[in-house]
Amino acid sequence: MKNMKRLLGLAFTCFALSAAARAADYPVPTEGDFVLRDFPFRSGEILPELRLHYRTLGTPRRDAGGVVRNAVLITHGTTGSGAQFLSPLFAPELFGAGQPLDATKYFIVLPDGIGHGKSGKPSDGLRAKFPHYGYRDMIEAQRRLLVDGLGVAHLRLVMGTSMGGMHTWLWGQVYPGMMDALLPLASVPGQISGRNRAWRRLAIDAIRHDPEWQGGEYRTQPQSLRTGAQMLYLMSSNPVLRQTEAPTLVKTDAALDAFVANYFKTGDANDYLYALEASADYDPAPGLEKITAPLLAINTADDLINPPELGILEREIKRVAHGRAIVIPFSDQTRGHGSHTVAALWKEELVRLLAESER
Repeated sequence: MKNMKRLLGLAFTCFALSAAARAADYPVPTEGDFVLRDFPFRSGEILPELRLHYRTLGTPRRDAGGVVRNAVLITHGTTGSGAQFLSPLFAPELFGAGQPLDATKYFIVLPDGIGHGKSGKPSDGLRAKFPHYGYRDMIEAQRRLLVDGLGVAHLRLVMGTSMGGMHTWLWGQVYPGMMDALLPLASVPGQISGRNRAWRRLAIDAIRHDPEWQGGEYRTQPQSLRTGAQMLYLMSSNPVLRQTEAPTLVKTDAALDAFVANYFKTGDANDYLYALEASADYDPAPGLEKITAPLLAINTADDLINPPELGILEREIKRVAHGRAIVIPFSDQTRGHGSHTVAALWKEELVRLLAESER
């Protein structure tokens, strides 16, 4: 028994050391801020200074004409930030040496979207006076960061998860000649509706009708933010995983309380509210024929936000000239909607997309 414990201990140590080595197997990200002056929002509002925070890995490489050819844009989900792509389930699988987006070969850009992370957002001080932004405002700001801030006018790949996946569908039709390939993850090319709209509306109404919200001028976080956090917990995973993690009433309550308490450490009701309301202008369906770059859409069968039984992805992908869609079956490796950041699940398909779109 002692020998068995020793062997298990050695195996665990080797695994931990291997994981640590892989985590360090890509360049340390460089962080920066780019300020967009007099940024016009589609609402008609103008912000004198809009700060976009970003992280980059690798070095841009230019062709003989001075055009960067190795840039990759990766955009995050609702309430997330570019920092989430540095997790052990994502960065080592994609950015490490010999991996699909090896950071010694690619120039990887991880922006924080408007209203998220370290970019300009309501909680910075304007609160409910912050301009109301939509997804098209967010991708236009990202474009200006790339072109004006980083000198990148061409993208080898645009990819994103959840909200970032929805941005990817828009990127392909708003700027169709700017990229070689598109990879939207955990998203569908259709207007926010059905259950997806319902859970967002539930959280939005909880905040807007909460007396503690005070029209956005609260001094302490309104308790309705708790409802918002609970909805994120509910929708982000799959039922089997949640049942495994919390098989009793007591454990479920404890898990939910811990999630909410952790969210309250950094979450803000106005930021959350704006982020959810931003999805109201999302509807890529009318412009799908405008997408010319090869596009691979990847969803998972256990995604509660984009369940495959709706058939939206399967129907609409037929309108994309060079489009292809995959739904990864449920397994003990999938994480519901959160499968989008478990890169091992789909990175081989990314390799195939890069090969198909190579020029």
